[in-house]
Amino acid sequence: MSNPNDRDLKSAQRRRLLQAATALPLAGIPAWAAAQQFPTAKVNTTGKAITDTEVTVGQLHSATGTMAISETGSIQAEQLAIDQINAMGGVLGRKIKVIKEDGASDWPTFAEKSRKLLVNDKVATVFGCWTSASRKAVLPVFEKENGLLYYPTFYEGLEQSKNVIYTGQEATQQILYGLDWAQKEKKAKSFFLIGSDYIWPRTSMKIARKHIENFQKGKVVGEEYYPLGSTNFGSLMNKIKVQKPDCIFTAVVGGSNVAFYKALKAAGITGDKQLLLTLSVTEDEMTGVGGENFAGFYSSMKYFQSLDNENNKKFVAAFKGKYGKDAVIGDVTQAGYLGPWLWKAAVEKAGSFDVDKVVAASETGIELKTAPEGYVKLDKNHHLWSKSRIAMGMPDATFKVVAESPELIKPDPFPKGYQ
Repeated sequence: MSNPNDRDLKSAQRRRLLQAATALPLAGIPAWAAAQQFPTAKVNTTGKAITDTEVTVGQLHSATGTMAISETGSIQAEQLAIDQINAMGGVLGRKIKVIKEDGASDWPTFAEKSRKLLVNDKVATVFGCWTSASRKAVLPVFEKENGLLYYPTFYEGLEQSKNVIYTGQEATQQILYGLDWAQKEKKAKSFFLIGSDYIWPRTSMKIARKHIENFQKGKVVGEEYYPLGSTNFGSLMNKIKVQKPDCIFTAVVGGSNVAFYKALKAAGITGDKQLLLTLSVTEDEMTGVGGENFAGFYSSMKYFQSLDNENNKKFVAAFKGKYGKDAVIGDVTQAGYLGPWLWKAAVEKAGSFDVDKVVAASETGIELKTAPEGYVKLDKNHHLWSKSRIAMGMPDATFKVVAESPELIKPDPFPKGYQ
């Protein structure tokens, strides 16, 4: 027969564990405690793919096509976060199961796959997309089906949806900060704008032009766009040489970056002679671009793998431990990593997987003190408060941070004077 004192002690310990799980939702909830506190009928009232032991989520990125060079890191980082969360006990005591879909760098395919994930697979949330074109393609599906998308890419802003959490920077945090740095620190007064030909680069350059002309009183001396996946930039090099801009400001994306930076070097337009600031080259793209082709140029991002803080050191070590010592981590990769953690925090604050309740909890100010980029918090407008940074490309394909905003920048997806 067991000792009554032992039974009382175990009962008290059990009560304390339950109280701790309620008080500290981010610490992970034991499965047995979740079964009692959060029965499936209570946490899943909208028919999602959730059992007593498992919650199914979707992942929708381009694993193939021209955008794979940029999106592979997001796929890896989101999986790393999910693995870490599962190792802690999951979300509300349920392990996360992932259904992966390939958008294949094709926007109609993204829409089709998002509908499959939400309608057929009934996932609780989706981590995905990269380009604004893919996000715009899936947005009507998420809003119609009341799904929840965690979108990791820096983007043009001018959007706010109940059904999207934006974990990358919007224009005021990335574009305006970068242009102001170029003007103040590099004395740039004339700019040549270059982008891939779709929503994000065109809208970003529209915002950039307004800032340069209306606020900085500078001059735009050229503006060019090239089809996604384009590799022919020969004529562009001649135009740049003729205009002699103080700064080349670019939003060329995906595989096109490889040809673009090789063309610059072949034309003698190098970092020691020409200021170039990009919105779209991270460590991920550098694997294809090559440090020798980007050395001396600059990127405007909120995260670089070289950030020197304890959160980032742990993240980099875990990422390389899972994907190999040569694996690299770019801005969107890190923002992708934040998605599952923000979702976990919101679900556990809501005590439910229901999208409306998770969104409501998200709008109360979810914080991540352990984000690799440093402390961040989620604004009611579904965007993150975060710092902005400028870094110079090095010959070994790494980045050296040369500027950083002193404080977190409040996200402002609809800035006055830029619409």
